[in-house]
Amino acid sequence: MMTTTLTSLTVTPDLSNTVVARWHRRLSANPTAKRSHWRTKTVYFRAVAALVTTTPTAQINWKNIVETAAPHGSRSTFYEVAGAHARHPLLEAFINDGRNESTLLALHYQRGDAVAQLIDETKVWSYWPYRDRMIDALTGPAAPEAVQAEVVAAVQKWGRANPQLAAALEHAPPACAVEDLMLAHNGRLVATRAAHLLADELRRTV
Repeated sequence: MMTTTLTSLTVTPDLSNTVVARWHRRLSANPTAKRSHWRTKTVYFRAVAALVTTTPTAQINWKNIVETAAPHGSRSTFYEVAGAHARHPLLEAFINDGRNESTLLALHYQRGDAVAQLIDETKVWSYWPYRDRMIDALTGPAAPEAVQAEVVAAVQKWGRANPQLAAALEHAPPACAVEDLMLAHNGRLVATRAAHLLADELRRTV
């Protein structure tokens, strides 16, 4: 009788140690500290999440984001968290990781303006609780298709709860979900394909 052995194809990837997970963990380690950069980011994440429910994405700019973030918003702190000179942007974490798949993810999410960059990070922040629950549900070895199904289900739940944010930027999925899906397939699914797959799921969901 032929016995079946577990291979790398049936081992659940370590989603607790992805590029985005390390970025999130490092910045959010002390969120209540008075000078916490994550605390500043969260002010703007909340502002963007609120603004997309009432304003078309094309009409969102740094001024109305700052106004929505009042009384804590200002032009200077906006450009601390978004734009070419932002502190600790997610794209920088991908680039610094140095691996080819991370570089390709950074290229896919490279945006031409600070607002779009902030929307991408807001999606990651908003999706994080759904991702945590998804990881908790993954116990024991799982085939890539099973992990993919969990990622897709988590993205769908997030999209239904946050339809306007999910639809922003042509239904771009949270970058962490794209990275998780790539890891589920052990590098055999490229960034663009993974992102398009999840974007299609979001279009069907919202």
